[in-house]
Amino acid sequence: MLDDLLAQVRPPVLVVVDLQGVIGQAIRPLDTARMLMKLREDRGVQGVLLNIDSPGGSAGGSEMITRAAHRLREVKPVVAFVGTIGASGGYMLASAAEHIVAQPSALLGSIGVIAYRPLVYEALSRVGVRMDVAKSGRLKDMLSPFREPTTEEKAKEQELLDDMYNIFVDGVAQSRRLDLEDARALATGEVYTARQALTHRLIDSVGDLDDAIDWLVARTGAPRKVRNVRPKRSLREMLMNRNAMASMAPLGAIGTMGGPLGAFASVLGELGHAAEGGYYYLYTGPTGGR
Repeated sequence: MLDDLLAQVRPPVLVVVDLQGVIGQAIRPLDTARMLMKLREDRGVQGVLLNIDSPGGSAGGSEMITRAAHRLREVKPVVAFVGTIGASGGYMLASAAEHIVAQPSALLGSIGVIAYRPLVYEALSRVGVRMDVAKSGRLKDMLSPFREPTTEEKAKEQELLDDMYNIFVDGVAQSRRLDLEDARALATGEVYTARQALTHRLIDSVGDLDDAIDWLVARTGAPRKVRNVRPKRSLREMLMNRNAMASMAPLGAIGTMGGPLGAFASVLGELGHAAEGGYYYLYTGPTGGR
């Protein structure tokens, strides 16, 4: 009852959701998914623009936000705009939208999954440290950083990667209305410029943020009244993020080198917890600058 009254009093608005940075750190999956859920239920919101600038990140986090965006799209028009980069998990998010607009020089795609982990056993041996592991189940410490992986473990990990890859490709094919084989042919892990992506039907048009808003206005019939939203950060979170970035300063400095090495170092600096390793829908090459 109260929601109905508020919907009548408040003018309808279009919402822009800023999704900037690496998924899992700068873009917090749970908070972002909850925010999209609230936008779905808010009767004053007529349509949503996802403003994406992300090379991707956590595989699980990317899927969590993407699924929330799909559910939002079931209720309200959703458009995605990519200004600089919408790669890997960043492209997965964009593909959840009904319509995708990207600037001509934006990089998109990088459909694939990557796994990495540090191998620290040699460094530990140099200082006289050995890791003793007790376990039940021969694969319980599969891919441990304290030893080389076995042939069986490598094969098992590849099975995991292949399944996550198929989840990504199937989702893109369904969202973009592509034949599965066509989507798989594009899912080499490479990135495309917006013009190339348009040819491959990975996006719908080349343009700028205003073009994306124009599409949303035409699609919804709502006034051109735009409100920007993003998950709120607590003071504790802001301080923790600042301390994490400061602790990664030497690694971040490598990012000034440019090229793939510099870009990857920059990504690791944003992740903060990169030393843990993991599975990622993440593009680690040059981003073209932000």
